[in-house]
Amino acid sequence: MERLVLVVVLCAASLLQATPVAASAPVAAMPSAEQIASGVHLIRGAILPDRGPDGNTVIFDAPEGLVVIDTGRHAWHSEAIVAFASARNRPIAAIVNTHWHLDHSSGNVRLKAAYPGARVYTTRAVDRVLAADGFLTRNLEAARPMLEDPKLGDIRRDEIQIFIATMEEQDTLRPDVVVERSGDLKLAGKTFDVRVTDRAVTDADLWLIDRASGVAVIGDIVTFPVPFFETACPVQWRSALDEVRAAPFDRAIPGHGEPMTSNQLGIYRDAFSAFIDCVNSDAEANACATAWADGIASFTGGDGRKRESVLRNAEYYVGMLRENGGNSRDCLAR
Repeated sequence: MERLVLVVVLCAASLLQATPVAASAPVAAMPSAEQIASGVHLIRGAILPDRGPDGNTVIFDAPEGLVVIDTGRHAWHSEAIVAFASARNRPIAAIVNTHWHLDHSSGNVRLKAAYPGARVYTTRAVDRVLAADGFLTRNLEAARPMLEDPKLGDIRRDEIQIFIATMEEQDTLRPDVVVERSGDLKLAGKTFDVRVTDRAVTDADLWLIDRASGVAVIGDIVTFPVPFFETACPVQWRSALDEVRAAPFDRAIPGHGEPMTSNQLGIYRDAFSAFIDCVNSDAEANACATAWADGIASFTGGDGRKRESVLRNAEYYVGMLRENGGNSRDCLAR
């Protein structure tokens, strides 16, 4: 049960396995926004030792204000978004959550507090995980008793408290405008090409292309150092990667990691496909993990410690997926 709770709290089992729990809770400096195209800025998500990650945030200038894609998890990340809007003297008019994972949506509450007129655009998948038997509700029920454990480390306590605080404001995770199908969508007076997946990373994810800048924002359809499979349907995820790979864009911004070219996304897709094929074979788990690490070697470089972490985490996911017939538990539950 502890792993289930901490997966949601940290949003990736890989982070649990990478390092021991520290004695004090590190915090990040407020990140800055980097212009990546005309009218487009990126706030990179941080991954601190023993902390859960923040997903990348992309901000678009639009006629009626700013369009913010994903809002992070920690206060330092969402405060950077608010600070950017304040410095530009432009309101946040629209918030888009590519999916409901809390490292992409917990910041909604802070952005909505600063800009009450901002409307949240996302799919109905979040409603299902907030239902009485949903993924987040199950974890909330297990999280509260963990705070009573005197042996609980500072960082895990803080991360659990962040999770509980987010759940107490869960209405900010729900869409003001439900996005149900692919097509052009006008956000704050700017038109985007929005795509909705059918079971990939979650029940329904969305990603989008800004035709004017050539920037695609693809959420957790791509994550580093490993795909985060906790709520995934891998076969459909592979199809989503195929669709992204075929789309017209100059740079794609993943949920976690650096901006990618179309060719780089193709490398990631091939590594993902090989990993899933291996998971569904009789190969040893460490062989599948090695195939993944080799497949993404051009992204990770020659860092031996990083490769070792990738191998451990990929092997964990082999076991998790095989326990559920090649899917996550929550893919089977749909």
